[in-house]
Amino acid sequence: MKFLADMGISPVTVRWLRSRGHDAVHLHERGWDRLSDPEILEKARNEGRVLLTHDLDFGQLLALSEAASPSVIVFRLADMRPESVNRHLDLVLQRAADELERGAIISVRENQIRVRSLPI
Repeated sequence: MKFLADMGISPVTVRWLRSRGHDAVHLHERGWDRLSDPEILEKARNEGRVLLTHDLDFGQLLALSEAASPSVIVFRLADMRPESVNRHLDLVLQRAADELERGAIISVRENQIRVRSLPI
C-alpha cells in the first residue's frame, strides 16, 4: 500500500511502514511542507496514496468535495509518539485494508477505529 504522511506524523512511522514493504513518503521528504490541505489531498490522490494525519480538516474537505479518494487515516490519539501511532496503524491495516483500497476515512482513537466509506 502507498502512504503519504502529513507533517504531524513522525518520519519514524514512515520508516516503520517501509520496513513492512509499503511505499511510504513524508511531506517533508518531498519538500511539500508548506502545501495547503487541498494541495496535499490532491498530491495523495494523484499518487494513489493513503494520507496519514492528525488534522481533522482533511475529513471535512473530503466530505465537502464528495470525492471518492484519497483514503485518509486520522489519528485522534492522546499519545502521538511513533510507537503508539505504529501500533494503531498496524491494527487499521489488519482490519480495514480493503476499505482503504476502495476509499475511506478512518478515525483512530485509543479504543476505537471508525471507518466511513467515500464519498461521504
